[in-house]
Order: sequence, then structure tokens, then C-alpha cells
Amino acid sequence: MIDELMVRNLGLIEEAHVLPGPGLTVITGETGTGKTLLLGALRLLLGETSKPDLVGPFGEEATVDGRFITSDGTEIGASRRMPRTGRSRAYLDGAVASAAALDQATAGMVEIIGQHDQLSLMRPSEARRLVDAVLDDEGLGALAEYRALWEQLAELRSRQAQLGGDRRALERERDLADHQSTEIASSGFEIGDDLELERSLARMRNAAELTEFLATAQRAVDRTREAFDDAVGSIRRAERLDEGLSELAQSLAGIEQNLGEAAIGIGDEIERLDDDPTSLQEAEARFTELSDLKRKYGSTLEEILEFGRQMTERAASLTDLLESADRIAGEIAEAEGALDGAASRLTQARRRAGDLVAEAALRHLEDLGFQNPVLEVLIAETEPRVSGADRLTLQFASDRRLTPGDLAKVASGGELSRLVLALRLAGGSGDVDALVFDEIDSGIGGATAVEVGRKLAALADRHQVLCVTHLPQVAAFADVHYVVTRSGHSARVQRVDGDERVVELSRMLAGASESEHTKRAAADLLEMAAGG
Repeated sequence: MIDELMVRNLGLIEEAHVLPGPGLTVITGETGTGKTLLLGALRLLLGETSKPDLVGPFGEEATVDGRFITSDGTEIGASRRMPRTGRSRAYLDGAVASAAALDQATAGMVEIIGQHDQLSLMRPSEARRLVDAVLDDEGLGALAEYRALWEQLAELRSRQAQLGGDRRALERERDLADHQSTEIASSGFEIGDDLELERSLARMRNAAELTEFLATAQRAVDRTREAFDDAVGSIRRAERLDEGLSELAQSLAGIEQNLGEAAIGIGDEIERLDDDPTSLQEAEARFTELSDLKRKYGSTLEEILEFGRQMTERAASLTDLLESADRIAGEIAEAEGALDGAASRLTQARRRAGDLVAEAALRHLEDLGFQNPVLEVLIAETEPRVSGADRLTLQFASDRRLTPGDLAKVASGGELSRLVLALRLAGGSGDVDALVFDEIDSGIGGATAVEVGRKLAALADRHQVLCVTHLPQVAAFADVHYVVTRSGHSARVQRVDGDERVVELSRMLAGASESEHTKRAAADLLEMAAGG
């Protein structure tokens, strides 16, 4: 709602401080006093383009400040500064902002209904809210079901997207991971096999030379052992003559034993040497296989085996994902079918509610001075969206002989204001916190003016309502009343209550505020309005 509005040097207004109430606030004054400047100030706070000619004669800059309170109690401060020359400046909660930022911050809070204002009811979303507020029990059930199914479907599609979305891509990735893990596992390599294979290849590739070197070594050891036998025999005989030689005899015996073991070891190595071409070919093939795996999967056997383990896990994970994708695809198809059914029921319910809104609004319009108006709520089917599978538009004609069209295109300023009033009363309140009516009294008077005032007051039970009016019958229903008066090139904005309000209504009735007759008539108006 609009909590406060302060204006300085805007046109004729030198300074004004307006505190609209939570109900119906009216602004009155003679023609040319500058009443619409207050609405212009409000438009500036809502982000509309500023005009240099709005700067008044009381300084080099016009300023507008306002405070708005959202439905959850949050306060929003907005300001505009407009120099006579140069660019205007905007502020939001004290910080520099753009006019677009003001528009975004106050979006949906205030709607000004005038001939040249953008009408929120022209938006399908606002027309839908108008109709949904009067849905019957079946329609409310369909709406709740649709919303639940939409959320369920959105969750399923989100989970599907997390799976990767493209099933064929997942299958290709799974098949590749499975092939890679199988290739590594089927090779049969284990930790350490690469080192053993390299040693075996080196032996087999050099088997002839190794055999020759080992044979030479074996012959040398054999000769040494023969010569060493004589040395050991001689020292043993000497030991029998001199016990002090026992340690030397044992040392020589140990050497003899080592020579024997060396001879056996060399013989074993010779026997193990295999220069069979078939075995070498097999080893070479095994080495080539290992090299190929290194080229694909890692620089060492440890890296290859770790990669294989990871691919085994990845293949299993992708298999689970594909199975989940199949389940989710089935759930999505089932949810889409249920959503279509709920959407159809919701659309039918909205058509029933739309007819009720149109019928109720037409009754209000007749009370508001329309003779044979036409109002239709058109509902066309669309692709399912979060709000449903339909699109709502409002069509109007002030007379049945005319072809109905979009509200803003076929209604004049006064008609448009009264049309919005009728629709807001007939349907839901919508998201707009404050409704500001301009030119609602254009071309009406008498009993119709009383009905306008009564219906504005009724609407003010749901919304904050502001209205610029020339009609005392409308002004009498106000909870808060401001008067704009002009003296020369200066306009003054003042709240009136009690006797001052009677004086203003008297002026509006007959232009002679001091007449006792008009004062009694004004008092009667106030009494009538207070009684509903």
C-alpha cells in the first residue's frame, strides 16, 4: 500500500504531504488546481519517465518521495529528483537506482487506472487471478491437483536432467566404460607383472650370451673347486699337527662350501634359461599388450589397474542410472497424463468461474451507468504451464451493438475506471495492493455517482483505494479526504475532516461553500455514505 507521499516543486505544488489511509482516499479540488499532479508524482515513483516541464517555479529541482509497505510489512522507500535541466535521478531505500529499478521494486503494488495507463487486467496472469478467486469447490480441487502434479512433474524432469538427459549418450558412455574395464580385466595383469615381464624378456632376448657367460663361470668355478680341494686337504693335515690352525681350516672349509653353492646356482640359472623362440614370441606379445594398455589408460601398470577399477564402478553406476531413467521416463509419462486431465478439469472450472465473474461484473456495470454492456472472459487452451493449460483474456463493449475488444482499446478513461471497479468487485482481489482511479466520474452524476462511491468503498475493504474525483457523491464515501486549492501560481494540498469536509462537499455540490442549504445537503451526503 501507499503509506506516504511527499511532493516539492512539482508543477503548481510547492510542497505537499499526503498520508493515504488503508481504505478509500479521495482527492478533490476545482479544475486546474493540480489534482492530477499528485497522480503524476505517484507515477514517477513507480518508474515512469520524468519530464522537465514538471519542475515548478519554486526552485531548480522537483522532488518526489514516497514510502510503500508490502503485504508482508516490508517498507520500501522511493525517490525521484528532477532538475530543470539534465537527467533525473532515482533512489531506492536511499541508494542510487534506476527508474527501472523503481518499477521492479514496486511492481504489482500499485495500479493507476486512467485512459493512458497500462492496465494490469490486460495481463493474462492478472485476469487468471481474478477468475481463480471465485472457483467453485471442484475448480479449487482441480487447481490444487494441477499445482501438485506440476511440481511433481518438474521434480521428475529435474531428476531426468540430472541423469544426463540423452539416453543414447548414457548408453554409449556405459558401453565404453564396460569395454575399457573388460579389456583391462581380461589382460590378467596384476601388480608387479610388468617388472617380471621386463626381466623375463631381457633373459630370453639374451639367452645365448647368458648361457655362454654362465658356462664360462661354471668352468672357472669347477677349476677353482678342484684346486681348492688340495688347499683344504693340506690345511687339514697341518691342523692335526698344530691345533692353532683350526680357525684357518674352518675358514677355508667355508669358502669351499660357498664355491659348491655357487656352482649349483650357476647350474640352476643355466637350466632356467630358455631360448625357445615360441616362449620369446609369447613374452613379446605380452609386452606389446602391456604397452598398448599403457598408451590407452596410464603410464604405469598401477595406473592402468586403477583406471580399470574406476571404469568398472562407472559402468555399474551408469547401468543404475539407465534403469532409473527408464523408471523416471515412465513416471513422467504417467504424470503428464494426469496433468492433462487436471488441466482439462481446471479449464472447465475456469470457464464456469469466468461466466460468474462476467455476470457479476455486468450487474455492477449496469449500476455504474452502462446500458447494454458486453463483457466476456475468453479462455483458450495452451501448452501446459505452471498456471495451467489455458490463457485468459477479457473482452468488453460498452454496447451490445459493438464488437467486444481488449479492455484498454475499446473503453474510454471513465469507462475503463468503472470497468476495472466492476471487475475487481466481481472477481478476486488479485495481487495489486493499491488501486488509484483517475477519471472514474467522467460523464456520470446523480444516482450513478452514488453507486460509484458505494462500490469504491466496497472495493476499499479489499484494497487501498485512491480516487481523484469531481463528484461529491463519490467523495462522501471516503475514509480520508484531501483537497487541492490554488492561489495564483501555487497549489496547496490539505486533508479535511469534520466541518472542513462539509465545506468542501458544499463547494462540490454548488460551488458556494458558505450556503447553509448546500451544507445541509453535504451533511446528508455524508450521513448517507456512512449508512452504506
